[in-house]
Amino acid sequence: MNEMLADQVAHTDRVAGFVDVLRTSAEWPPVEPGVDGYFPDRRRLPLPEGPITLEIAHVQRGASGRTHLLGDEFVLVLEGDITFEQRGAQCALTAGEAGVLVRERPLDWQSDRGAKLVLVRCTGGGGAGAEGPVRIDQGAPLAPSNPPAPDVLIGPTPECRNHTDYRSGSGELVCGTWDSTPYNRRLVTFRHYELMRLLEGSVTFVDAAGREGTFGAGDVVLFEQGGGASWESREHVKKIYCTYRPA
Repeated sequence: MNEMLADQVAHTDRVAGFVDVLRTSAEWPPVEPGVDGYFPDRRRLPLPEGPITLEIAHVQRGASGRTHLLGDEFVLVLEGDITFEQRGAQCALTAGEAGVLVRERPLDWQSDRGAKLVLVRCTGGGGAGAEGPVRIDQGAPLAPSNPPAPDVLIGPTPECRNHTDYRSGSGELVCGTWDSTPYNRRLVTFRHYELMRLLEGSVTFVDAAGREGTFGAGDVVLFEQGGGASWESREHVKKIYCTYRPA
């Protein structure tokens, strides 16, 4: 259960920090139907103008279409199913799965049962990092990765691991899976955007405005560039992530 102390939708009257995507998305403004020939039923989180957009899309049962993406797109399926095809390569996703669609390639899609999707589009990042769609492999072996810097930690240094499934041409957009032993970190300011979906464990965040939220498996959180939050986890945590960090 997530506890929030303030409205997270109106970007202009709040401190940037973290956004509870599943809780707030019903209040996001709708995207004008027909924009870019993509899914017609979408809502977009108000963010500063830039290379990152975050949307929730509802796809009708039996719907299909074709488009040409202007940026790489991370797709997380919350409900239902959807299949994407680019240059003859298919990526079929069901609830709980995620993938990346690449820019500047024709894209065909279809959904048999309908779907609810989280979409992160990145028009920065220096070009496509693959020829076709890439699945996020949640069972991939994880390799040791750098823990948080010692000067921001409160308590022992955790053991962190990572697997990268997709990296854009410039390396600015990175998507994959990550896990960590428990740790406590004081508030830091983000140079990046990150969308994460927790697969295991729970984490509590507190931002610069004092807003606190606790998230568990299945929850989806956006960290905003220029904002900040602390981190406290008391158990093993694993997540899917999509991170845009400009060079």
